[in-house]
Amino acid sequence: MIFTETPLQGAFLIDLETHCDARGFFARSFCRREFETHGLNPAIAQRSLSLNHKAGTLRGMHFQSAPAGEAKLVRCLQGRIYDAIIDLRPESATYRKHFAVELSAESYRALFIPELFAHGFQSLVDESLVEYQMSESYAPEHESGFRYDDPAFALVWPLAVTVISERDLAWPASPL
Repeated sequence: MIFTETPLQGAFLIDLETHCDARGFFARSFCRREFETHGLNPAIAQRSLSLNHKAGTLRGMHFQSAPAGEAKLVRCLQGRIYDAIIDLRPESATYRKHFAVELSAESYRALFIPELFAHGFQSLVDESLVEYQMSESYAPEHESGFRYDDPAFALVWPLAVTVISERDLAWPASPL
């Protein structure tokens, strides 16, 4: 695996190092030891899939607060998404800054998101399938979020929002 740190401290893009032959390729997509070597939380408490039927579908911005903060490893298995993260750690040099990247089934690229980062994504094509690995189990009592269009962060989404949950529309503006 090839780890490339993003402009946000502790968040990494992870590309596969493929070994190709006549059959196709083989690549490691997760290795606890390699994550630890890069100072990343390798714990996996939960894995989830998200199928998004329509381009423009938006999910976010979500996070779990302490003590249930969760690191995430996100990969698009089918289609393409625009994945956005915001650093919510007050002690961080990149506090309140955001980063976004396109993830696609063709690139095999993943995004590692540290604890106490808000996360959201928009499907760029119909039938996008996204896989998440989380370091903590879902804890509704620690669940939080803010609106995808919160002016405090000035995220620019590539498409008009076509589908969004009532819950995501109900998040307040960030108190940060």
